[in-house]
Amino acid sequence: MKLRIIYLLLFVFSFANTFAQDVKNQLNPVYYGVTSLAIAPDARAGGLGDVGAATDPDVNSQFWNPAKYPFCISRAGISLNYTPWLRKLVNDIDLANITGYFRLGEYNALSASLRYFSLGEVIATEDLTIKPYELAVDVAYSRMLSETFSAAVALRYIRSDLGWNDNGTTPGNAFAADIAMYHNGYLNLGRRECQMGWGINISNIGSKISYDSGNTSEFIPTNLRVGLSFMVPFDDYNTLTLAADANKLLVPTRPTMEQYIKATGADKEDYAGYRAWLEGEGYYNVGSISGIFKSFSDAPGGFKEELQEIQWSVGAEYSYNNQFFVRAGYHYEHPNKGNRKYFTVGAGFKMSVFAIDAGYVISTAQSNPLDQTLRLSLSFDMDGIRDLLGKRR
Repeated sequence: MKLRIIYLLLFVFSFANTFAQDVKNQLNPVYYGVTSLAIAPDARAGGLGDVGAATDPDVNSQFWNPAKYPFCISRAGISLNYTPWLRKLVNDIDLANITGYFRLGEYNALSASLRYFSLGEVIATEDLTIKPYELAVDVAYSRMLSETFSAAVALRYIRSDLGWNDNGTTPGNAFAADIAMYHNGYLNLGRRECQMGWGINISNIGSKISYDSGNTSEFIPTNLRVGLSFMVPFDDYNTLTLAADANKLLVPTRPTMEQYIKATGADKEDYAGYRAWLEGEGYYNVGSISGIFKSFSDAPGGFKEELQEIQWSVGAEYSYNNQFFVRAGYHYEHPNKGNRKYFTVGAGFKMSVFAIDAGYVISTAQSNPLDQTLRLSLSFDMDGIRDLLGKRR
């Protein structure tokens, strides 16, 4: 039980109220609230190393790039996703996600998703049991602007209730939007017609979130995702897809304790003074939109550290007859920015009515709470269900 409470405190305050910096190891991650918004929800992309900005469109494109939906073959689909969390410590922390889309004619699509991140039941004191959670619901509209290019916008409501009301913490609410683009074209290599795509998604552009009735506010994880994919058909049955994503959090880098000491000559243990200095320097007063532009040039280490803030993901997917899938991937985050490094493997099976996917994480660093975790996705093709019901009639 103590481990759960410790994790909850880390989960909340490592991004909201923790000011100590490991200067010796130059650890300087980008801090933000509602960290569950950055968790990949589905098993297919999870098996590809968290790659999804430009991969072949599927029902779970809402998180990765909603502009892909007009290129879906099926007219409608729905997916249920489940991701356990910290399974080595507890058994009731998890992320549940449901996503669906519906194509309107040949060029337009509507999509929506609901994600619920539960921290389980936490005994805070002898007289207080809390059930903290984070919730996000969104809708998106996407349109094909040409035979190879599409764009989308999404709107999102976010609620984060950490359950510590007796200690002055209140539920936080925020609103955000996504802007996405996707290109899907073809390239001839010899006798093979290969599919090549690229995608861009700027997600969670919106308000900041506060856990103390607006006295202070934290950034939500606004993120720039850019991806490429290349699919090579070997014959009528076998294909191989290679894909890669680059991610950059569009959140200002918090000034470090080292900067505070250098600027004020204060004792390095003066965290109260450090917080007051951050407020005076304008970190907490920076607006969410201003923070997006500031995030490209405010790292204490200059351009070198800005490059360290980019996360890289690569993945490969082998498909047989578009029914059996084997996947592998790798995700890299610089040690100074969080050190999340892990391999992923996955597999999938697809029928005309449903598809099931599984992904597994093998961490190469101890900072990934998904290490050795199996995540699952179950998707339904509504066209396939309609055809099946029609045949039975």
